[in-house]
Amino acid sequence: MASTNLTFSSRDAHQAWLHTQAVLPVGFRVGTTTLGFTPAEVLRPAKMNLTLVVLDRPTPDFAAVYTRNAFPGAPVILGRQRLQQATVGAVVVNNKVSNVCAPDGVAVAERWCEAVAGVLGLQGRQVLPNSTGVIGWRMPMEAMLAALPDAAASLGQRSLVDAATAIMTTDLYPKVRRASVGPGSIVGFGKGAGMIEPNLATMLIFLLTDVAIPRSELRRMLVPAVDCSFNCMSIDSDTSTSDTVLLLSSGAAPCANPAAFEHALSQVCRDLAEDLARNGEGVHHVMRVRVSGAPNEALARGVGKSVVNSPLFKCAVCGNDPNVGRLLCAIGKYLGLAAPELDLRNLRIRVGGLAIFEAGCFHLDAKVEAALVAHLKQAQLYASAAPIDGVFRPPLDYPPHERCVEVEIDLDAGPAAATVIGADLSHEYVSENGDYRS
Repeated sequence: MASTNLTFSSRDAHQAWLHTQAVLPVGFRVGTTTLGFTPAEVLRPAKMNLTLVVLDRPTPDFAAVYTRNAFPGAPVILGRQRLQQATVGAVVVNNKVSNVCAPDGVAVAERWCEAVAGVLGLQGRQVLPNSTGVIGWRMPMEAMLAALPDAAASLGQRSLVDAATAIMTTDLYPKVRRASVGPGSIVGFGKGAGMIEPNLATMLIFLLTDVAIPRSELRRMLVPAVDCSFNCMSIDSDTSTSDTVLLLSSGAAPCANPAAFEHALSQVCRDLAEDLARNGEGVHHVMRVRVSGAPNEALARGVGKSVVNSPLFKCAVCGNDPNVGRLLCAIGKYLGLAAPELDLRNLRIRVGGLAIFEAGCFHLDAKVEAALVAHLKQAQLYASAAPIDGVFRPPLDYPPHERCVEVEIDLDAGPAAATVIGADLSHEYVSENGDYRS
C-alpha cells in the first residue's frame, strides 16, 4: 500500500513532485543518451536510450533478485553470475531491445559490459547489464558503442528523473520513490507497464542507498521486500524474461538502525509496485485486494492474484460495472483447485468498504449498487478518449491520484493475510499490445 495518497492536477505538478523524490544518494552518478538505429528484424528506424548508474567507488555491498521465467535474457544470465563478484561499480540499462534469446546474446552482453567498463575505468565483470524492450531482436551494438561516450560524458550528481524517464518503454511517465533513513536515504526508480506478474515482471527496479549495510544483510533484506511488493502485484498475469531488482549501497552514511532501513526498503518497494500497476498499459483503475483469514500466506496471495488476473472482473472494473458475481467466481475458481477442503461458510467480501457477501449469499440492492458504481468511478484514473485511426491511446501522461478499487476478502479459515495489487483491462491495453513493435 502506498505510504501516501497523492493527487496531481497536471503533468507539471507530477514532474515537480518527482524531482523532490529523485535526489541521488551520496556516492552515485547518473547519465543518459539517445541513439538511433534500424532493427535488422523490421528495417524501420527506431530509437534507444542508454542509462548509466555509476558509483564513485566500486562497492562490495549489492543485492539482486531476478525473473523466474525459464527463458531469461542475457543480462539476467550475466547478472546472476556477477552476484559472486567482489565488487560492482556500475549499472548500464538500455531500452527498446531486451536481448532475450537473440543470436550470441550473452557474448554481445559481455562485449557491451567490457566497453562500458573501458570508458569508466572498471573491469567488465564490475558492470551489471540490464535490457528491456522487444524480445528476440538483436542488440544494435555498433550504434550503442558509438553513443557510449556521450552517456559517460553526461554523468553527474543530479536528479534521477532523466534516468527514470530514459529506461521507459511503453510507460507513460517515470516512477521514483524515496525514504530517509537517519543521515542517509533509499531512492528507487523503475520501469514496467506490461507483461507483468512478478515472479518478477517486465520491470527493472534500481534501488540506490548511501546507508552502509553489508552485502549479506542487503541480500537478506531484499528478498522479503520484493516478496511483499513486486511479487504481490499483477497487471496481465504474464511473467517476463528480463525482470530485475537491484539494490546497491555506496556506504557513505552510517547505519544506526538496520530495522529502520529494512522497513524503509520494503516501503519504497511497495510504493514502486503500486506505481507500476498504476502506470500499467491502458490501466484505468488500480485494484488493491486484501485477503485475510487464510490458512497460509501463499493461499491468501493466490486468492488475490486470481481476482486481479480475472479477465472478466478486470473488464467489469474498467467499465465501472460492479459485477461482483465475477469477483466471487474468481475467488471460487482458485479455491476450488487450491483448497477444495476449505470451509467457506463464513467467507465475507467487502468492496469499497461495503459488505456485499456474507453467510453464503450476496447482500445487494439499488443503494449498494449505486455506492459500488461511485467507488469505481472515484478510483478511475481517466476515461477512454475517442480512438485515433482506430487506436485507443491513454489521454494522460501523469497519474492524477493514487486511489484504488478496494476489495477485502476474509476467508475466516486461518491467521494469514496478503495484499495484492492489480489493474483493470481496457481498450488501450489491447491497442498498445496490438502494435507494440511498430
